[in-house]
Amino acid sequence: MHVTHSAPPAIDWRQWTRRWLAAARPRTLPLAVTPVLAGILLALAESGRLAPLTALGTLLAAIAIQIGTNLHNDAADFERGTDTAHRVGPARAAASGWFSPAALRRATHLAFSISLLCGIALVVRGGWPILVLGLVAIAAGYAYTGGPRPIAYGPHGELYVLTFFGIAAVAGTYYLQTLNLSATAITLGIALGLPAAAVLLLNNYRDFDSDRAAGRRTLCHLLGRPAARALYAALLLVPLPLLAWGGLPASGWPLWLALPLALRPIAPLWGGADGADLNPLLWQTSVYQASLVLLLGLGMLLGT
Repeated sequence: MHVTHSAPPAIDWRQWTRRWLAAARPRTLPLAVTPVLAGILLALAESGRLAPLTALGTLLAAIAIQIGTNLHNDAADFERGTDTAHRVGPARAAASGWFSPAALRRATHLAFSISLLCGIALVVRGGWPILVLGLVAIAAGYAYTGGPRPIAYGPHGELYVLTFFGIAAVAGTYYLQTLNLSATAITLGIALGLPAAAVLLLNNYRDFDSDRAAGRRTLCHLLGRPAARALYAALLLVPLPLLAWGGLPASGWPLWLALPLALRPIAPLWGGADGADLNPLLWQTSVYQASLVLLLGLGMLLGT
């Protein structure tokens, strides 16, 4: 009897690549890049000097941590039953069946390893404070949706984002450039961390019902939707006076040009937008945060 063996199906490498790029969530990367650029701009404005290799290493480390956190979040949320094929937000790799949670975890370890390698080079310049900051950031990336008490499953997710994607990112970058820390850098970190936290708040607002069914108790659940809408507006509006009058070495008026970009996502949220209609607002919030840095840079040029 002749037995024939069918060849394994060929891998569609284009689809495979697109799916890995989607799993990395490239639309979230501005949240990692923007505060680093802001820290570099502030250091350059105050010192007149730039350490280019350090700046590049800082950017790569921040991007790798963001991607690692995203991949780990994808695997963990699927295993906990939070993400399903019927989720309202953008497709997720594990829930869509693109990759197994094990494959996503291997990619997570790779991304965090890259950030660690970049961090080693940065420690040579910044010393033990940068070592501690880097290790804590990686540990927090794992803890965001991992462990017995994930950060993302409680009411402290927005505080996590403000701390690591705002204060730590800006102040850490500034320190690496100047080897000093200033109140101005912390102020800038808070101002940019607030809209980053608004992205998470809006994401949890969209997933309010599915998160509650999965056992998540986020800040949105603690506050309720009306108060969450008010907080979202505050997170977008407070950075404007904070940056304009916060003692930064820049002309403050260009920052007010970002006000329409802040109001753009606030209006539909207050107008009753819900579910998939909120997805474009996530990107608009990220664009608003990036515009603050661009306008801050313009203000620095005008202020010199």
